[in-house]
Amino acid sequence: MTPEAHLREQICLLAKSMFDRGLTGGSTGNISARTPDGGLLVSPTGTSFGRLDPGRLSRFDARAVLIEGDPPTKEMPLHAAFYDTRATAGAVVHLHSCHSVALSMMPDANEDDFLPHFTPYAIMKLGRVKLLPFFLPGDPAMGDAVRGLAGKRSAVMLANHGPVVAGKDIEAACNAIEELEDTARLAMMTRGMSPCGLSEVDVQQLVTTFDVEWGA
Repeated sequence: MTPEAHLREQICLLAKSMFDRGLTGGSTGNISARTPDGGLLVSPTGTSFGRLDPGRLSRFDARAVLIEGDPPTKEMPLHAAFYDTRATAGAVVHLHSCHSVALSMMPDANEDDFLPHFTPYAIMKLGRVKLLPFFLPGDPAMGDAVRGLAGKRSAVMLANHGPVVAGKDIEAACNAIEELEDTARLAMMTRGMSPCGLSEVDVQQLVTTFDVEWGA
């Protein structure tokens, strides 16, 4: 199996895993990954994470020209913004996961540091998550908003919509976005209960020990 064929299979396998566990439903969400030659494989528009076909993924060359497969997701500007501003981005995942969307609708949601500091893993895998305002689905302004962060965040939360995470590869991006949803679920489960999160000292130790992008 060629590296690209393996990547196609991996994208579909991970997407189906997230779909099967209810992390995004229907035909929601989109996923992309860098190919060995600098191009992109992208989930097609209107497709379900539970039924992606490796042979029909949208294939872009290194000049961002669609050369094969079905038409891509309408959220391409969002994906492109991460690839263009983060040299380390090897994959981007966007879900419509329920708990993170619920947390984004809370009136006290923190725009600059969206996730509460409950566990070490969200901090290690995501850094600080930026909460962006609501945009119409497919609006190129979403990409502009990500570009405005100048590559300083690996994850954003689109209010009333869903999280978007860039990772060094497809597995890392999927693991990180699942950590985002898990932390949001903890936040909603413990809302109003005054849970004991990590201290600022704990957070800074994690940031230093694991070289987390945090200050931007």
